[in-house]
Amino acid sequence: MNSTSMSIGDRIRALRELRDITQEQLASRADVSVDTVRKLEQNIRQSARITTLRALARALDVQLERLVGQPTVSPQLSEDGGLLALRDSVQALNALPGVSFDTDPEDAPTERAFFDAVATATLAYWKGEYAQLSSTLPMLLRDGRAAAREHGTEQVWSRLALAYQLAASLSVQSGHPDWAFAAVERQLDAAHRASDPLLEGMAVSTLSWVLLRQGRWEQAATVAERKADELEPSFRRATPSQYAVYGNLLIAAATPTARHGDQDVAQQMLTAAEAAAVRSGPVRAYGTAFSVTDVRTQRVNVALTDPDTGAASALALAAGVDTTAISRPVHSASYRTDVAQAQQQTGDYQGALATLLEVEQDQPEWMRLQPSALATVRELLEAERRRSSGLRGLASRLGVDLTL
Repeated sequence: MNSTSMSIGDRIRALRELRDITQEQLASRADVSVDTVRKLEQNIRQSARITTLRALARALDVQLERLVGQPTVSPQLSEDGGLLALRDSVQALNALPGVSFDTDPEDAPTERAFFDAVATATLAYWKGEYAQLSSTLPMLLRDGRAAAREHGTEQVWSRLALAYQLAASLSVQSGHPDWAFAAVERQLDAAHRASDPLLEGMAVSTLSWVLLRQGRWEQAATVAERKADELEPSFRRATPSQYAVYGNLLIAAATPTARHGDQDVAQQMLTAAEAAAVRSGPVRAYGTAFSVTDVRTQRVNVALTDPDTGAASALALAAGVDTTAISRPVHSASYRTDVAQAQQQTGDYQGALATLLEVEQDQPEWMRLQPSALATVRELLEAERRRSSGLRGLASRLGVDLTL
């Protein structure tokens, strides 16, 4: 059977048999019921809550993307870019010590041209224009390395760090966290060469997200929390950028902390992050944004990790989010996908479908790469005996099997 046509249950069974463990052993390792494993493998159930799928993936020692069959390629092809070109640029041979392999352009761009190109790429990422970005980012990284060799200023190194941050983020979104880890290594090196501790802090925030997507929850929380402690600002004389980096690190630490079962600690981290956001006001710095609204949307995401009251708590918290204050389109899509998951889990299937259709209309490229969105659609398909044309259409466009 082609892996792309396999159900989640087929993948679980194949991976379990490869690991030579029983259904009971898998259930114990994942801390889920044996009945859940059995029904998934028998295709009686076609999906499960995203928290359950994450636990099963972790117990099977695979990435979540492999378990749910997440698409890993852009629907558009490019002659001079794409995901494989991005991999080759991130894992550039000429960036390795002791290796002679010249693949970067001979003529470096001017500093201004490189700065403008990084700003354009950053905007494309936050607008969800992944196909366009995957075609331009490989050359941007090559140009950045050439600019660093030619000019070698701290400003060039700082922009190169931001370019690698984009490469790490796009690699994660497209289902390649191993490439993302390599990109973060380059990001951290460039940030160090830029002599900017806050830029290094943002690189650690990116690293935490990569580790989270690799299922390394404890490490993801630890690296972000330690860097936040290191960069904790003086609340009397801190700059907005200091608050922003500190707050982003707390947000990065809170998510894996909650998934590890420490909801109270995670909420304490977000409370500290919100206090920093109140003092800083809305900030755009280091390729990202930070505000009270950013923290509150993350509270919704963190609440969903509670297996008992998560969905209801998430919807209650969502009532306090000013959606008009969300400045980045991809962030808005991510938040609304969390809301749709909470709506589905509380039985508001029509509300969940309506929310997902709105997200798809705004961010079609982004949505088809999100395991949580795909899992919610599968749950909706399983719950509705009489499936609406809207749900069937959405499932078809996202590549979810309509025979569920």
